[in-house]
Amino acid sequence: MAEVTSNKEKSRNPEKEMSFWEHLEELRSHLFRAVLILFLFAIAAFIFRQFIFDEIILAPKEPDFFTYRILCKLGEFLSIESLCLGDFKLDIINIRLSGQFTTHLYVSFIVALIVAFPYIIWEIWSFVRPALLPKEKKYSRGAVIYSTILFIFGMLFSYYLIVPLTINFFANYQVSEAVENTITLGSYISSVISVTLATGLVFELPIFVFFLTKVGIITPSFMKRNRKYVLVILLTIAAIITPPDIASQILVTIPLMLLYEFSILISRRVAKKRKEEARE
Repeated sequence: MAEVTSNKEKSRNPEKEMSFWEHLEELRSHLFRAVLILFLFAIAAFIFRQFIFDEIILAPKEPDFFTYRILCKLGEFLSIESLCLGDFKLDIINIRLSGQFTTHLYVSFIVALIVAFPYIIWEIWSFVRPALLPKEKKYSRGAVIYSTILFIFGMLFSYYLIVPLTINFFANYQVSEAVENTITLGSYISSVISVTLATGLVFELPIFVFFLTKVGIITPSFMKRNRKYVLVILLTIAAIITPPDIASQILVTIPLMLLYEFSILISRRVAKKRKEEARE
């Protein structure tokens, strides 16, 4: 029994066992490099202020934004006038003395976090990898690449579809014609960033499903059984943030449901391998 345990420890880490303080020092090195890269990207984002704000963050509030033009052409093709969303005006104001400067710092940090995301994930993976068994390393190979790709796709999907639809909806929503919408800078920035980052994390669903299925927390049958509830939730979200027509709701719902179905396929594949390993 002792020999089996010894062999398992060797297969987990063929090198010399590290002490607690050595592990702590190793973790400190990874964190230092990740924070350094984050700091450098934040400086770069701070310098390129005009491009980041005018061309990226504030662009979805403009009537000629790419998404509005594409949706309008689609609306003309399908004879759905409500898809032409460019006819709105959104004024943004700053009401705090230091508001624009603090917003600049905040956005610089968020942009740095997004750009440095692949490197940060790689540093975390580099720290965890030596403690994994060879089989565990095999299953998690490519996790950094896949998680990065999914995160980027999620943010692009949000930026070019969910964010414009959300901005358009709330910019035009009025409880009374006597109340005019004038949005504060902080409110606009927090809405754009929170929606974009949240969607980016939602697109990490296949990665989470892979590991949760691997440890037996969820199963393909569980995900298939709850598919209808997920669809209702997605349709509800789409109905809230999109104009009152079925076409725009479908534009938001279909990609998210495809993501969920893809996650089911991953769960099924992982569960199948678990059963094969259990029989060996």
